[in-house]
Amino acid sequence: MMPFRLQIITPEKTFFDGETEQIIARTTVGDVGILNGHEPYCAALGIGQMRVMIDGQFKRAATSGGIIKVSKEKTVILVQSCEWADEIDVDRAEHAKQVAEDRIKAARSDNDLQLAQAKLKRALNRIDAANLR
Repeated sequence: MMPFRLQIITPEKTFFDGETEQIIARTTVGDVGILNGHEPYCAALGIGQMRVMIDGQFKRAATSGGIIKVSKEKTVILVQSCEWADEIDVDRAEHAKQVAEDRIKAARSDNDLQLAQAKLKRALNRIDAANLR
């Protein structure tokens, strides 16, 4: 496969800027695969995982909320957060899961409940990504 340029950017940093042969990302309507020469494309990303092929091997990452934009020059993924699966602190993610579950039980408003549910979904995604690496 012919490589193409990929940039993954979070609010804090450029997470990845390099060559990839393929990306499989979770959009809000399902998974999308991107190869070199893909038509221009833009989609929303939810909380989920993506796989990035680097030197013939897929590397898994946990992401939360963002967009993917594919152009002839490069593919740009802007996400709220991104972590390689092999770098996830599973103990920290388990703790975040427990805190979110406790907040769901103690929620006093719809807003509190929605925030706690989103935190739980992010924690579960991180745990799942770490276990699938």
